[in-house]
Amino acid sequence: MQPLITLSGITKRFGAHLALRDVDLEIGSGVTGLLGPNGAGKSTLIKLLLGLVRSTSGSGTVLGQPLGRKNGRWIRSRIGYVPEDDCYIPGLTGVEVVRFSATLSGMDPVEGLRRAHEILDFCGMKEDRYRAIEGYSTGMRQKVKFAAALVHDPDLLILDEPTSGLDPEERDALLSRVRILARRHGKSVLLSTHILPDVQSVCDHVIILANGQVRLNQSLEVINRPVADVISVQMDSGIGDFVPALKALGYQAFVDDTGKVGIRSGDAALHESIWQVARETGAVVHTISPAKNSLESVFLKSIEEQADART
Repeated sequence: MQPLITLSGITKRFGAHLALRDVDLEIGSGVTGLLGPNGAGKSTLIKLLLGLVRSTSGSGTVLGQPLGRKNGRWIRSRIGYVPEDDCYIPGLTGVEVVRFSATLSGMDPVEGLRRAHEILDFCGMKEDRYRAIEGYSTGMRQKVKFAAALVHDPDLLILDEPTSGLDPEERDALLSRVRILARRHGKSVLLSTHILPDVQSVCDHVIILANGQVRLNQSLEVINRPVADVISVQMDSGIGDFVPALKALGYQAFVDDTGKVGIRSGDAALHESIWQVARETGAVVHTISPAKNSLESVFLKSIEEQADART
């Protein structure tokens, strides 16, 4: 299938500041997570895709149309965008905000109102839809923004920090809606966030930006594959004596970022040694399994590599 987004050599400067540098990227269907620390270039990339800023150099397409002002309006008409910051007209009710968004997309006002109620139902917005939006909580405003982005049935949803400021229940509900849209309705989503569990929960693919460059562009399935020749041991107790005892036998043992013991070795007798050391030290082993990369470790490694490259 043709990628939804293709970028080639995209660079964007704001004066002396280089926000994006030589970005080559393809984004296909499904849910793609866009990760990166503050200042990585995520917001600039989104604005460029929406045609709100122009690249300094490079080229690309969005939904088959070349980037640039000429096609910007058409591209925006086929994208549903949830910005990080609030954006509403004071004095309007929630349903009026969503209906207004439908009208801006060219929808008939009567059909726009029907569609607004339909999408607000999907977003879990009840009688509060008839209240002025100024009195809404963060979660309620986020529901309205999500509904306004979805009301015109876009080909692509771009969500910028959609769970920021939400309580755990609201966060889970929003991520559940993203899953439903992707898996039941075939919607493609670009989810820009700094919250790694959100990406792990709903995304098929991960892009990591750091210092304006793409540091990783990989499927989540590949990221989560087992690490060759590394065994992961979950302990119930005794980890403090267990690791030094393994090292004394010549094994490369360490505690990973999830609190499990990782043991790097191709030794066929490794499992026997684990149980022997556990008996000798009084440690309690819960499970033994092939070690897997975590999204967190991959993300931190990407950021560290970028920091090292600048020094």
